[in-house]
Amino acid sequence: MKIVTIILTVIALGLIAFNFGELNFNGLLQGESFVAVVTIILALCAIVLLQILRISKRIEKLSKQNRNV
Repeated sequence: MKIVTIILTVIALGLIAFNFGELNFNGLLQGESFVAVVTIILALCAIVLLQILRISKRIEKLSKQNRNV
């Protein structure tokens, strides 16, 4: 699970980098630039969710270890 979340995080970072290049700062909310802004925001949300998943799995693992002790 850790490897999958890392791979998906790297893909999301790649999407952010690609879409940052597509931004038109003169008309940020017009045309393709708007799509790029939305995609950047969604990729950031995906990264946050993946990190929450990784942390929750770590907490679950520690909880199981403490129950067995």
